[in-house]
Amino acid sequence: MHFALFLTYVQSIAICHLYDASVKPEVLNVSGDDKSSICRQVPLEPTSLRPAHDLKWYAVYTIRQHEKSALKQLELRKIESFLPVYETVRVWKNRQRMKLILPLFPSYLFVHINSSERASVLQSPGVLQIVGSSREGIPLPDAEVEFLRSGFCKQRIEPYHDLVIGEKVCIKSGVMQGLQGTLVRKNNNMRFVLTIEMINQHAAIQVDPEDLEPVAVSS
Repeated sequence: MHFALFLTYVQSIAICHLYDASVKPEVLNVSGDDKSSICRQVPLEPTSLRPAHDLKWYAVYTIRQHEKSALKQLELRKIESFLPVYETVRVWKNRQRMKLILPLFPSYLFVHINSSERASVLQSPGVLQIVGSSREGIPLPDAEVEFLRSGFCKQRIEPYHDLVIGEKVCIKSGVMQGLQGTLVRKNNNMRFVLTIEMINQHAAIQVDPEDLEPVAVSS
């Protein structure tokens, strides 16, 4: 009797290992007062078969001030991701100046995925949701994300929190030709303000007005 029970137990263990071969244990360290660890099963998905025509950019909403750690977790899962940042200088109480690199859009980053990778993104620590409708994420225009990734933005880029009022313009040449934004004046300089409507965020870079042209207003 005891031997039969033992044999059944051994067989059940072997079957569990067989079915668990395709899942990967992931330990999530919880920040805040709860210092315990949560273990959950994340299905492993193939990353080599990613048809380019199926890939789209999506905005991902993360835990605030955890954008960089969320990015690392996505990279560990081989999810193509992008966190736009900018440099700023802060002066502390002791008058020491410190250069900081901060997320351009707090609590947001971007992923380049197909529909099969959606679950991996949502299961990644630090990720709260993919921005869109309740059923699925809504993709962003490729041009907006590529603009933020381009050398055009290696100039000084910064968040823009003021009311966006100005002339509608577009970039008239180069790889970003046709991208639309708003031309505003700040500190006697002209800024091209790009609005990511999906997340209601704005980014501004200093531009030469000669690189821009007015957007034709349809009658």
